Amino acid sequence: MRSAGEPRKMLRRTLLGALPAVFARAQYEESRGDVPWVPSPDDVIDTMLRMAKVKSTDVVYDLGCGDGPIVIAAARKFGARGVGVDIEPVRVQEAQAAAHAAGVTGRVSFFEQDLFQTDIREATVVTLYLFTKVIERLKPKLLAELRPGARVVSYQFNGMGDWKPRQVVRKHKYPIYLWVVPRRRG
Repeated sequence: MRSAGEPRKMLRRTLLGALPAVFARAQYEESRGDVPWVPSPDDVIDTMLRMAKVKSTDVVYDLGCGDGPIVIAAARKFGARGVGVDIEPVRVQEAQAAAHAAGVTGRVSFFEQDLFQTDIREATVVTLYLFTKVIERLKPKLLAELRPGARVVSYQFNGMGDWKPRQVVRKHKYPIYLWVVPRRRG
């Protein structure tokens, strides 16, 4: 019998052999403004959720969720509710299957949607693994729709400009950034 993480490990081994092509494709997609799917390492996911101090009362949104590991981990490890958004139907199907296998379907939902069109007002935590240019475009939406005190965590890329991170962790291959939505003025 396979462990719950075995399919993900097999996928990672397969992806490691394809990394040069993946990164070449990623550079091409970034130049067009697209976001390729690159799985987040489990230890990075754990650090992101701990930095955001996720708890059972949180609603964690992962914009560009891929196969859903961040919101699944938020539900399984912290008891939070989670919403994953991805524009690729195959990724959404994989995320739904992974949530079922993890036994968290009652706490998480996945939607095939453009992240710029997604209503994120319910989120108390938003996780990102998106290119800098995409985060730059997303920043006004985050500041307009998220409530003060909501946390935003990004792996590798910082596109927030003059919005300085509250915390930066550099224990992984790339940094992880944490921002807290400020109170609105006037």
